Amino acid sequence: QVQLQESGGGLVQAGGSLRLSCAASGRTFSSYTMGWFRQAPGKEREFVAAISRNGDNTNYADSVKGRFTISRDNARDTAYLHMNSLKPEDTAVYSCAATTAAVPVTWLGAHAYWGQGTQVTVSS
Repeated sequence: QVQLQESGGGLVQAGGSLRLSCAASGRTFSSYTMGWFRQAPGKEREFVAAISRNGDNTNYADSVKGRFTISRDNARDTAYLHMNSLKPEDTAVYSCAATTAAVPVTWLGAHAYWGQGTQVTVSS
C-alpha cells in the first residue's frame, strides 16, 4: 500500500496562486494513478484533477480547467496541484488520493488510499 501526505495549503487572496504537494511513501509511487479532490464546508467531496501513472494523461473538473494543473515527479514520489487564478469558491480541504486504475478517474470510490488533506482558503 501507499501512504500519502499533502502540504502547501494556506490562505491566499483571490487571483493568487498556490502549489499543493502530495508526497508518497510505501509501495512504488509510479504504480498509481493519482487524483486530487476537495471538500468545502457543508458540501460533498468532489473531484478536482487526476493524472496517469506516467503523467501523459490528465483529467480536470470543469470548474478548474484552465486554472489548475496537475503534475507528478515519479523520481521524487510526489504529485502536485498548481492552482492559479484562485477564487473564493475554491476554498476547501484538498486531498490527494491513489488508485490502481489504469487511467485518470473521477470516481472517489476508485481511490483506495487517501491523504489527510490540506486547507486552502481564498479570501475575496
